[in-house]
Amino acid sequence: MKTKAFIPAISLILAMGFSTSFAQDPQHMNMAPASTAAIEKAICVLYATQGNSVSGTVTFTKVTGGMKVVADVSGLTPGKHGFHIHEFGDCSSPDGTSAGGHFNPSGSPHGAPMDMSRHAGDMGNIEADASGKAHMEYLDPHMSFNGPSSILGRSVIVHAKEDDMKTQPSGNAGPRIACGVIGLSKGQ
Repeated sequence: MKTKAFIPAISLILAMGFSTSFAQDPQHMNMAPASTAAIEKAICVLYATQGNSVSGTVTFTKVTGGMKVVADVSGLTPGKHGFHIHEFGDCSSPDGTSAGGHFNPSGSPHGAPMDMSRHAGDMGNIEADASGKAHMEYLDPHMSFNGPSSILGRSVIVHAKEDDMKTQPSGNAGPRIACGVIGLSKGQ
């Protein structure tokens, strides 16, 4: 009788000891998220959605007055293309729809990047030249690396058509032709 009771007790003690040592192993511990207070720069590498050939990078640098956004994109058709931050950092679907809608933590209407009331993710349009290359630089006063309006871990989407900056909820910019997730930049 005592032996039968002893075996489950030993099993329980061993299980508790194993799980305690496992939980203290740094490789298996949940790491606390990095502090966003010291983040100065983030980057997004754009990849083409299925059937497209768009690629590029977008950097976000914290500066006095907001966020400096610099984008270099290639493989576009000449002209303007809607350019937005979307709510999820998920580019896993072939058409980019896994990124969700425009990033809009304040519930504001869609608008132009310099409008006082707009989605936090509204960056307007990026314009490609005849060779399909586009470069854009501007200062965005609405973006942040902190709090509920943080852009970190969200995605950047390039659209096939021009954003008209008024049609709700997304500017009638058409299909998603490139997607990339915003992450910490090396050298932080």
